[in-house]
Amino acid sequence: MLTLDQNYLKRLMESSPDIIVAVDREGTIIYYNDGARQVLRYTSQEIIGQKVTRIYLSLEEARKVMTALRESADGGRISSLETILRDKDNQEIPVAISGSLIYDEQGAEIGSIGFARDIRRMRRREQLATAGEIAVSLAHEINNPLETITNNLELLTHCVENHLPPAELVVETERLGAIRACLGRVNAIVRRLDDMTREGVYETRDYLKGKRMADLAPRAADAEKSEADAPRCAAQEWPLAGMAVLLLDDDLSVVTSLADVLKAERCVVHTATVPSAAFGILRNMKVDAVISDVVMPEMDGYEFYLRVKEEMPNLPVILMTAYYYDRDHIIKRSRLEGLEGAIFKKPVNPAKLRDLLTNARKKTLPPVRLRPPLSAPPSPAVRP
Repeated sequence: MLTLDQNYLKRLMESSPDIIVAVDREGTIIYYNDGARQVLRYTSQEIIGQKVTRIYLSLEEARKVMTALRESADGGRISSLETILRDKDNQEIPVAISGSLIYDEQGAEIGSIGFARDIRRMRRREQLATAGEIAVSLAHEINNPLETITNNLELLTHCVENHLPPAELVVETERLGAIRACLGRVNAIVRRLDDMTREGVYETRDYLKGKRMADLAPRAADAEKSEADAPRCAAQEWPLAGMAVLLLDDDLSVVTSLADVLKAERCVVHTATVPSAAFGILRNMKVDAVISDVVMPEMDGYEFYLRVKEEMPNLPVILMTAYYYDRDHIIKRSRLEGLEGAIFKKPVNPAKLRDLLTNARKKTLPPVRLRPPLSAPPSPAVRP
């Protein structure tokens, strides 16, 4: 049976990856292990004999720990008390410290020992998990209003182009461009948060002395992408004229604004805010294509698509979502089932939507059969 002698216990403490520091009654460091050297970067020669306040961020932090030990209801012991240490380069090290007071045989306090664990990685994981939850919610809560704003901006652009003289058109076009640029920036910020959580890198930057904030400033590539995705003016042709489109989304403002955009393209538009109402329209009205949200009451976009495909296998369906993260793989599963046109995120670019609908219409139009050329009549016989 292994005997735990003093030398063995000392080697265990020395090799621990946690920070282990012991101090005497006056707060002078008398023990400092290898884990402490790895994290705090002081050598034993530099720190043994120094006051323990040297490794704390401030005197207040050191007092907080000692007060917690002396006021503990657990016999002078504490567990996982969060505090902040500082290393040799004055870098802040958040730690969770467990420790106890040390007493002599007569019960008098002679010092204390603390076991501190560097929690920077744990905090970063927690920050990323929180950021991921925020990213999913933020994308949905922001992208639906952005969809409505984008649709109305498209309509306003057409109105301005058709009703203003050239001199005023230049000024108003610049103003509309500024609005479009700001929309692109908001969209890029939400996408930046999503990218941060996917890449597992929680980046921060200073905003006040000693205070930091998440760095959500859009990257240059994101800004360029937002600019490239900006709505374009509609062509003067009307490839969607007379096309019957069903819009399904539980957000009424999205349905209304997107319907107005399609009506401006001379589509016949039917709208619904729940799948059951959408099926009522599909079974009683002529519909050439369906545009459906993904996350809805009654059923999600995948189930809705499968039911449409079962009843009307040739009807084109386009899915759209305010979420960047296809958490339930709805769009992926739908594509595996034959879905061809899928818009992964809102706000939907009106020009891209126009192209999708145009292509869908071309695929469903009956082929044009050309009549065979009439054969030339036989030449009359020439009599001699």
